[in-house]
Amino acid sequence: MPVIAPVAVAGLLLAARTLAGTVDLPSPRASDIIEATGATRSRAYELKDELLGALPGFVRPVGRPPKPEEPRDQSAETRAQLALDVVRFLAAHPGSMHGNEGRNFYTDVFRHFVLELRERHRDVDLDVIAECTLVPRGTLDDWLRPGGRAREPDKRGEPEAAPREPTLARVEALLAAWDSWRGNFTCFCQHVRRDLRLEYGDTMITRLLREHGARSPTRRPGRTPDEEALRGQFETFFGGAQWVGDGKEVAVVINGEQHHFNLELLVDAHSGAWVGLDVRDQEDSAAVVSAFAAGVQTTGTPPLSALLDNKPSNHTAAVDDALGETMRIRATPFRPQNKAHVEGAFGLFSQALPPINLCTPDAHELGRHVLFLLAWAFAVGLNHRPRRDRQGRSRVDLYQEPVSDEERALAKDRLRQRLHKQEAARRARHARTDPGLRALLDSAFARLRLDDPERHFRDAIALHRPDFIADAIAIFDGKRRAGALPDGADARYLLGIVKNLEHVHEATYITQAIIETRLAARDYFLAPLFARREQLASPSAPVTSILRAYVDALADSKRVIDRHFWTHSIAAVLAEQPAQQQPRLLQAVARRIHASFRMPLRDREAATLLISRCLWPLE
Repeated sequence: MPVIAPVAVAGLLLAARTLAGTVDLPSPRASDIIEATGATRSRAYELKDELLGALPGFVRPVGRPPKPEEPRDQSAETRAQLALDVVRFLAAHPGSMHGNEGRNFYTDVFRHFVLELRERHRDVDLDVIAECTLVPRGTLDDWLRPGGRAREPDKRGEPEAAPREPTLARVEALLAAWDSWRGNFTCFCQHVRRDLRLEYGDTMITRLLREHGARSPTRRPGRTPDEEALRGQFETFFGGAQWVGDGKEVAVVINGEQHHFNLELLVDAHSGAWVGLDVRDQEDSAAVVSAFAAGVQTTGTPPLSALLDNKPSNHTAAVDDALGETMRIRATPFRPQNKAHVEGAFGLFSQALPPINLCTPDAHELGRHVLFLLAWAFAVGLNHRPRRDRQGRSRVDLYQEPVSDEERALAKDRLRQRLHKQEAARRARHARTDPGLRALLDSAFARLRLDDPERHFRDAIALHRPDFIADAIAIFDGKRRAGALPDGADARYLLGIVKNLEHVHEATYITQAIIETRLAARDYFLAPLFARREQLASPSAPVTSILRAYVDALADSKRVIDRHFWTHSIAAVLAEQPAQQQPRLLQAVARRIHASFRMPLRDREAATLLISRCLWPLE
């Protein structure tokens, strides 16, 4: 193969990338091609244009030759006008284009401006537009291609600078610069240090903007309390008083094909001994019954209680029949440490168990039996292994410690009190629920085929507001129809949707009260918002234009109260329209909201749900 210069390879790949875009084929980015080949950017683009120009001559198309293309406008006057438009736009939108380390970064506002510029000047060659806007031709082609997406801005920040005392004048200059800024936050911090000569680090700038209500950065959810603080909070008594059960999915590879099984395990809470296990295809009531029977066979006597999680399959009549006099206690929701004994056993099992990879003509049943034997052998070895944290006693020794009748009676009384407390709470929840809501949930659970034998989840859901419940049922049903439900989604998943909706929309009424209170007090925070709304809501403007302006203002909002203000303003405009036009207008508003990617996805969904709830309340 002859030696080909890197710049020729780069030109060929750039030409192929341009042609791939015409048939919607994936292709590497232009910058990646330049970096991989090490070629010069300008020369590579020149060779790309030469190759594309020569390519039609290799194969003559069938039929008459096409008419020559109309000449494109490349005059000096056009270039000057385009360059002037770009300069005016950048002056009005500082930070919308930012260059750093040989790369340019663009915001949504600048990208929309370039696309509008292209629409206004269809007769101008794309190379001229790329030259005047300082956007590389390959990047411009990406923007013009259907479904094209801009690159995410570089998130790397500069090192912290030595902070100066934030005087009032400097803070006002910082806030004024942020108010007119259209770029990302990292570039703004660089702009403050380089152009405003304010030697503030990123942390100082973040704090000043947050304290003055100009910027509220999104924070990651905090971590759970220290695990050491939760140790010893589970009340245990003696071996055989409490068994803790749960299931775990384990994969077995046979003949290169993965087979998934459920390993149901029961662990004694006092000793940590593995007392019973079962292996089958899925986690169900039969798995709990079989594991419990194996535990009784291993230890000789059933326990006083069995702690199981809140899966509906763990609380059926079949499980109650198998437990007999053993008290069935539910695990505390959202507290994984409540089942720490079995969760820890699963973790130890996962670390000690090697990958199960077999080759045999009989696949599925052999895999189940092999997993059962390995788990049983592991349990036997684990139960007889001395424990350093228990003075060298094994789990079997701890389980077989003698227990007096008084200790057994006390443990049984404590466990019965815990069980009665759970039952009393469940009966109280059921008594407080509305009969209409119970009928709605019964119908929904039957239609969605959700198991809830003891009405545990239906009573918990019925304590929430009807509109949250109706929205959650619709979301669950929609996800089910679209095939977007996660594997194993059950009644707990529906309850989680209800709680998430309530958590998101609790702030709605609080914010509405704040708006009304501040309006009565003529709060200076809301005065600009009302002035802006009056400016956008021109009496002669059509409703669609007003709604578009409100949605754009919503997308540009930096504070939570601003977002709620514009959301309620959109809902108020829609409520004034005829009822038959409201669904169509709301669909248009929702499409525009969800196309505003500068808003977080959660805020977009919250705004759409709030508008629909204001239009069609259920109570």
